[in-house]
Amino acid sequence: MYDGRILSGVSVLAAVVEGGSFVRAAEALGLTQSAVSRAVARLESRIGVRLLHRTTRSVTLTPEGRHLYEEIGPLMAEIGDAVTLASGSKAVVRGRLRVNMDPYVGSLLLAPRLGSFLDRYPELSLELITRLELGDPVAEGFHVAVRFGEPPSSSMVARKLLETRIVTVAAPSYLERHGRPRAPADLSRHTCIQFQDPNARRPFPWEFRRGAKVLPVMTTGRLLLTDVRTMLGACLAGAGIAQVMALGVHEHLDQGRLIDLFPDWPDETFPLYVLYPSRHLPPARLRAFLDFIFDVTKL
Repeated sequence: MYDGRILSGVSVLAAVVEGGSFVRAAEALGLTQSAVSRAVARLESRIGVRLLHRTTRSVTLTPEGRHLYEEIGPLMAEIGDAVTLASGSKAVVRGRLRVNMDPYVGSLLLAPRLGSFLDRYPELSLELITRLELGDPVAEGFHVAVRFGEPPSSSMVARKLLETRIVTVAAPSYLERHGRPRAPADLSRHTCIQFQDPNARRPFPWEFRRGAKVLPVMTTGRLLLTDVRTMLGACLAGAGIAQVMALGVHEHLDQGRLIDLFPDWPDETFPLYVLYPSRHLPPARLRAFLDFIFDVTKL
C-alpha cells in the first residue's frame, strides 16, 4: 500500500546522503536539524532497519541504507523531472552533483573544461572530490565516480570511457648515465620508479604485452610514489625508469623529453570508467555530466 509518509522520509534520507550531514540536509529542505533527524528515525522505525551510521563527525549509509538509496535515489530525481515536464518545460539540469574523481583525470582532462560546463548549466552546483581511492561512492553520497582500473564487483553501472596505453619511459639524462635497456628483462638491472596501487597498497606489477603474449618483469627502485604527476616529474628529471599512461605524455614523447623504451611491446593498456549507482533513468544533472565526460575523454 502507498504510504506518503515513507515517500517523505526517503526524500529526507536522500537529502542527508547528498548533503553528507543532517545540517546540510536541513538547510536544503528548509527544516531544523532535529526535524531531519526525527524524519529519518521515523523512516527507520517504519521499515524496521537502521539506515544510517551516525557519529559526531560523519553520517554514512548502512548496507541496508545503501541498498535502499541505490533504488530510491534515481527515482526521486525522476519524480522531480516528471513534475518539471508536467509544468510544460524540459527537465532542467539543476541541483548539486557530487563526483568522485581520479586526481590525474581531474587535472588533465576536466579542469580546462569545467568553466564551460558550468556556464552551460547555471543552476547546477558541482562538487568534484579528487582522491586516490574509490571508497564506497553510494554510502558517501556521490552521484558518479570516474576511476582508472577495472571496476569492483558491485551493483553500480560501469561504462568504459577509454583505454590508454602503458608506456615504459626514461629521460635522456637517465639513459646517458645508465644506458638504455634493450629488452624488458634488462629492467631488473635498472632503477625503476614504483607506483603504489591505492587498492592493494603495494606497487603495481610491471607487465609487457604483445598480442596474446604477457611478460611479467620484476623491477626494483627506492622511490615509491602515489601521485601520477609526481612520478612523471621525477622521471623527467632522470630519477629512474617509469611506467606511465600514454594519456597526457604525448607531448613529452614527441619533443624527446621522454623516450619510449619498448615500442615493440604496445599492448599493455589501462581502462578509465565512469560509475554510477543505478540502471534506472538517471536524473537530468547526471545525464548532463555523463554527456560531458564522454565528450572530453574522446581520443
